[in-house]
Amino acid sequence: MPVSRRRRGRVARSARTGNLAVTNRRKKTNKLYLLASVVIAVLVIASFAFASGIGGGGGSARTGSSDFYVEGVGTQVPILAADHIAEGESATYNSSPPTSGEHWGRPGDRGPVPCGFYDGGLPDERVVHNLEHGNIVVSYNLPLESDVAALRDALDNIGLSNVWGVARAYDAIPAGQVALSAWGILDTMAGVDEARIARFFEAYSGTLGPELFPC
Repeated sequence: MPVSRRRRGRVARSARTGNLAVTNRRKKTNKLYLLASVVIAVLVIASFAFASGIGGGGGSARTGSSDFYVEGVGTQVPILAADHIAEGESATYNSSPPTSGEHWGRPGDRGPVPCGFYDGGLPDERVVHNLEHGNIVVSYNLPLESDVAALRDALDNIGLSNVWGVARAYDAIPAGQVALSAWGILDTMAGVDEARIARFFEAYSGTLGPELFPC
């Protein structure tokens, strides 16, 4: 029996109403998915930011202590107060080379030295400022130019040295010796042991010190 025009109209309107309801439900579902995605993205970004803040990035509040010592990599040295003294003043340290303590860093002072390999000496009071920033200080007393060249090559091969390392000639250690300093950690060796130096950089670059900044 043919459906009347009025009934066909009701059927058509009913179908349109049903389709509209389905469409609205889909839109609502899509909005919920979008909102959930945004929330997840924000949480992921926040977690990365938090991890960066505690993982050794510049300016982290993490303080160097024996809690971050890597077993078998260097020897722990008691940490001295990191007070700033006027440039030109002398400080007293509890190891040679030092691993913490007073250092030049008052307003107007030159501050820590840039990363690099220095053929000449650098004052303890200046490079301790580098240690405070999580840098590694490599002190060497190598009479043979071939050994100095070997140390330079070894540091060139260690990528972390480019952003965290300072090497300097240092006659306060025995001839033929290389010393590696981090905040509260010291390792000394006879000659140049590239693998040992690399391990020290991997363990302590940007992880120890009251203030963490690449040099």
